[in-house]
Amino acid sequence: MSARYFYGWNVVGATFVMALLSFGLGFYGLSVYVASLQRLHGWSASAVSAPVTVYYVAGALLTVVIGDVYQRFGPRLVVAAGTAAMAAGVAALGVVSEPWQLYPAFLVMSAGWGAMSGAAINIVIAPWFQRRRGLAVSLAFNGATLGGVIVAPALLLLIGVIGFTPALSAAALALLLVLVPVAGGVMRRGPEELGLGPDGEPPDSRPVGSSASLVRGWRGEAMRTWRFWSVSMPFALGLAAQVGVLTHLVALVSPTLGAGGAARAVSATTAAALIGRLATGVVVDRLDRRRVSSATLVVQIIGLALLASAPAPAVVYAGCALFGLGVGNLTTLPALILTVEWPRERFSALVGLVVGINQFTFAFGPSLVGVIRDWSGGYGAALGACAAMQAIAAALVALGPERPSARQALRGRPA
Repeated sequence: MSARYFYGWNVVGATFVMALLSFGLGFYGLSVYVASLQRLHGWSASAVSAPVTVYYVAGALLTVVIGDVYQRFGPRLVVAAGTAAMAAGVAALGVVSEPWQLYPAFLVMSAGWGAMSGAAINIVIAPWFQRRRGLAVSLAFNGATLGGVIVAPALLLLIGVIGFTPALSAAALALLLVLVPVAGGVMRRGPEELGLGPDGEPPDSRPVGSSASLVRGWRGEAMRTWRFWSVSMPFALGLAAQVGVLTHLVALVSPTLGAGGAARAVSATTAAALIGRLATGVVVDRLDRRRVSSATLVVQIIGLALLASAPAPAVVYAGCALFGLGVGNLTTLPALILTVEWPRERFSALVGLVVGINQFTFAFGPSLVGVIRDWSGGYGAALGACAAMQAIAAALVALGPERPSARQALRGRPA
């Protein structure tokens, strides 16, 4: 191995692939499943959305403890098992014939989502980077964004060519064939396996890892502070609105844009997410991360206002683009705030807790949007409710405690 090259970047690449496929099929793909199932079977928006809520809730329960699971079994085994679960769930969705069958299919799939979602991305990368963690996490999460740019639209096109059931079977097989070898061949527990420390520096002499009782104590201590809830609450609300809109995005824009236009709208949304995350990644280490979060939510609110009015296709695309600018950042920013506001050794436990709470909350976003849509007869009222939730989130994240100084952040201690 070259002395100038750090193996941690290989892990970032493997995590990028994991994010590409897990978010493409397990997050952005939900909009495709919801719209396709409604079209094929004539089921209502609420009937299809309720199992999605169960999916996210079940995934959230796993996410809360996923740090412990990774610590015990290592990323290779956890990611391989998660891949198998997600593939089985996706394939099962292709053969359902009754609404109740969606629940077991999504429950199986949720094990894969909990094992490979945002908390997992952070947990896999965290041991490898300290000084450059923001860049590493941003690069890995770009895979999640490209899952929306590439995987979800490709799935829509594939469904149109070969049908719903064969398309989902093919997607499940591709997931297995790509991700299992990547996990087994590239992912490692941490740089100490190579005799290195984070960022390729000399190894740290301090012991790695913490006891389960100590981790539980950190969680309890954190949950008694406003510092913790001023991260968890606003992102939970913001993501509930975001996931609700994304889950119904294809059904929302199809009346104006048609099936082909809906695929382009999904691509526009996620392409904007990629641009937004890259732009934020360049400047976020020099700016107040809470203010960046608040500004991100405001931009999404403007996008929702355009989608609610939607007088013409150009306005729909503009709304998707503005909303998309924040899609990637809302999944990245909570961990980046935790990185500078809490000690390094608490990161894996706290990021799993924050993402779990957020996911439990945003699990109800798809059902909320579906119920309001069925009640009101359109998506306008649902988009208004989502905009209100994001406005509250923008205010809450800006009202966090005093941020630590740069020196305190580098030492890993909260102010």
